[in-house]
Amino acid sequence: MTSTTVSARSATRKPTNRRRSADAGAGGAWFLVLPALIPILVLSVGPLLYGIALAFTDAQSGRTAATQWVGLLNFRDLAHDGLFWESFRIGLLWAVGVTVPQFLLALGLALLLNQKLRLRWLARALAIIPWAMPEVVVGIMWRLVYQPDAGILNETVRNLGLGDGRDWLTGLATALPAVIVVGVWAGMPQTTVALLAGLQNTPRELHQAAAIDGAGAWRRFTTVTWPALKPVALAITALNFIWNFNSFALVYVLTNGGPGGRTRLPMLFAYEEAFRYGQFGYAAAMGCVMVAVIAVCLAFFLVGRLREGDGK
Repeated sequence: MTSTTVSARSATRKPTNRRRSADAGAGGAWFLVLPALIPILVLSVGPLLYGIALAFTDAQSGRTAATQWVGLLNFRDLAHDGLFWESFRIGLLWAVGVTVPQFLLALGLALLLNQKLRLRWLARALAIIPWAMPEVVVGIMWRLVYQPDAGILNETVRNLGLGDGRDWLTGLATALPAVIVVGVWAGMPQTTVALLAGLQNTPRELHQAAAIDGAGAWRRFTTVTWPALKPVALAITALNFIWNFNSFALVYVLTNGGPGGRTRLPMLFAYEEAFRYGQFGYAAAMGCVMVAVIAVCLAFFLVGRLREGDGK
């Protein structure tokens, strides 16, 4: 056997060995991902698919007859359900009303905590306390703050001579703004942490160079800080909008959707239809509409990020 023949055979074997190594590596990677993938499939993807399928049935609680496939009937009924679309409008007001001030206040707090202050570590620890508290605990605490007779807020109003106070959570005009204030307070820490991380990744040399060039604080913010912070700001704002639109526990504890449905968010409406009135199929259709809205919001965000990336 000549050396040329041996070389030719070894050359043909190398790609096969490489393919086998690649296949083995892919199998090993899937094996490592499975522990994280299985809970997602079982706890997220599975219930989502089941809920979508349930939206096309007439499933009800306590029903003795077999569940029937009704097609788009639930969605047709939902299209003419004025109460649901009113809750949808309230949900959008709530999501925007919480997300915008949440971001602005968190940005100011992050800029402050990024400065070289005394006891800065303590200020940062105190700033994230609301984030560490469960939403139910936050709701109960703020119910005590808004309590009409002995709440801190009304006591402060009386002491300042501004009136006798009011029942903030049951007033038709004050219930939604009062709940929005709680939502801003509860969600601001996570936004602050994200923005603070973005600020700390901004090179200080750029700020120093801008200051040497005579740029003031506002000019340095618009030309140095904001461009570096913009990707983080857009991402956290999109996530906050989604989280706020899907809020349930906080508003449920504070007002349970009252008074007169003024704080009934879409998630609360779906919960009532499912577990108070037993209309599981109809509630699942509401869930599908909310998932579609969130998917559209994510699509706009991702398209914008892709266009921004292509423009660079």
